Amino acid sequence: MSSHPGRQALVAAALAGLATAGIPAAHAEANVQCYGIAKAGQNDCASKTGVHGCAGEAKVDNDKGDFKNVPKGTCEKLGGTVGT
Repeated sequence: MSSHPGRQALVAAALAGLATAGIPAAHAEANVQCYGIAKAGQNDCASKTGVHGCAGEAKVDNDKGDFKNVPKGTCEKLGGTVGT
């Protein structure tokens, strides 16, 4: 049986790509939307109350309608509420 080093390298590279492809998704699941902790201008997305429609547009600190993405388990410690 002959060995195919080029083919083996290609398979190894493909498997390595598949192994790292799941890392961002797993990392995203480790974060939660924490409402009521964002400082003015530092929110991560639109207000759930409709006051503004984009990230970075919060006008006041700790608005209950604005969120920051934080690691799971830290939101309550920061005085916020986890979004659903």
